[in-house]
Amino acid sequence: MANKEFQKTIYAPATLEFVTVAAQFCVFLEQSSGRFKREFVETMLRLLPLLYVKATLLPRVESDGAFLPDDKVTEADYDFVRQTVYDIMQGDDDYEELVYDATILTDESRWQSVSEGLADMYQAIRNFVSVYQERIEDCMTDALWALMDNFELYWGQSLVDTLRQLHKLRYTRQKDLDEDTL
Repeated sequence: MANKEFQKTIYAPATLEFVTVAAQFCVFLEQSSGRFKREFVETMLRLLPLLYVKATLLPRVESDGAFLPDDKVTEADYDFVRQTVYDIMQGDDDYEELVYDATILTDESRWQSVSEGLADMYQAIRNFVSVYQERIEDCMTDALWALMDNFELYWGQSLVDTLRQLHKLRYTRQKDLDEDTL
């Protein structure tokens, strides 16, 4: 890829818009300790759809992984975000999800959690944002490629599942949010 074309991808408006929303998502999760459930849910209901749309608009990049950056999110960072969200969600953290199992051609019930779903998204997105903050262009391209690969395989579906649960809580279980707890 020519240098100019290379820079067009990593600094494309769609890429920079994603970086902006992704940074807001990460900062919100990192600073959510002590938030009320209502505020947390309503903010996530605004950020998650925006994050999804911005991810779908990212330019495609090719990579051989030569400059794939190391993960920046530590296990302690992941656990902090997961525990913070769990503390906010309390009894609304776990939910049952029907997942189609192609091997037995039927739906299978699985338990998911909002806190793990958001922590998984946070890990992938924060790793990406960290690379953009360092501004090492070769790594930025590989980070963009890794983010999109991970979006297609994992965190995109996790986002949709988590959003669905938060929507359900907000619009069908309003009473639980009216009795706001920390």
